[in-house]
Amino acid sequence: MRARRILGIDPGTGILGFGIIDLDSKGGVGLVDAGVIRTPVKQADSERLLTIYDELSLLVRELKPDTMSVEKLFFSQNVTTAMSVSQARGIVLLIGKQHKLELFEYTPQQIKQALTGYGKADKKQIQEMVKVVLKLREVPKPDDAADALAAAICHSMNL
Repeated sequence: MRARRILGIDPGTGILGFGIIDLDSKGGVGLVDAGVIRTPVKQADSERLLTIYDELSLLVRELKPDTMSVEKLFFSQNVTTAMSVSQARGIVLLIGKQHKLELFEYTPQQIKQALTGYGKADKKQIQEMVKVVLKLREVPKPDDAADALAAAICHSMNL
C-alpha cells in the first residue's frame, strides 16, 4: 500500500509555499518535495492567480497527493495583503476540490502547537522542528516552503 501523501500549503499571492510529505503506516514521515510558486509583484492579480492555479494544478497532477493541509489566514492589520492572500487561498481550495483531495485547515497556532508543543513558537523553532521531523540536513528554504511542510506535518500528527 502506498504511503498517504499530504500536500501542505502556505498561501500567498507573491510567494505560495508548498510541501509534500509521505506518511507511512507506522506514522513516519518523509519529504517528497517542497518549494514555492512565485508571481511578479507588478503583474495584475488575475494573472498572478492564474499562474498559481496553473502551477499548483500541475504539481497536484504530477505528485498525486491524497490530502491537502492549508494554513488558515491570520491578519491583524494589513487588509490589502489579507484580501490578496485570501484570493490565492481560494484558488488553493478550488484546486483541492477539483482534484478530489481531502481538505484540512489549521491556524498558525495549531501548526505551532503540533510541531513544538507551544502555540506561540517563533518561525525559527518551527523550521528547526521541520528539519528534525523530516530528518533533513538543513532547514528547508525559503521560509514559505518550510511553513508549508509544517502544515503538512501538523496534519500527519492529527491522523
